[in-house]
Amino acid sequence: MVVQIVIGSLLMLGTIVFTGATLGPVESLLRRFHPWLTREPHGLKLGLLLIAAALWVMGVVTVDVWIWALTFDLLGILPTLESAIYFALASFTTLGYGDVVLPQDWRLLGGMCGANGFMIFGFVIAMLVEALRHVRVGQIEGRRRG
Repeated sequence: MVVQIVIGSLLMLGTIVFTGATLGPVESLLRRFHPWLTREPHGLKLGLLLIAAALWVMGVVTVDVWIWALTFDLLGILPTLESAIYFALASFTTLGYGDVVLPQDWRLLGGMCGANGFMIFGFVIAMLVEALRHVRVGQIEGRRRG
């Protein structure tokens, strides 16, 4: 049990650090393009920003799921890499079909994977909302000045 908690905690910390580390470049890009994003016209730019943000979220979640899946595979917990990816994705998204399960000796990792996914999704959605809010406020302030 202690080994599972240590491994799960390290995986959670690793994915949180990775996700947080991606924010620096994203924030730099937002700062760089902020003047362009806040100038008229706004509609298409907001759409492009939303697409870019969604791609960032998908990229981050994909890497985080692969971190879990590769760990499951390296530990030999699941029979194939494909089943490890499938289980990690189903757990990380908290979908949890239950058709692939971890052996009893490792089942705490499944719950930790789900908790990690819940945290990461909350984190990236908060960042997405903040980025869109920041751009939208800049657009509204630009209209008032203009």
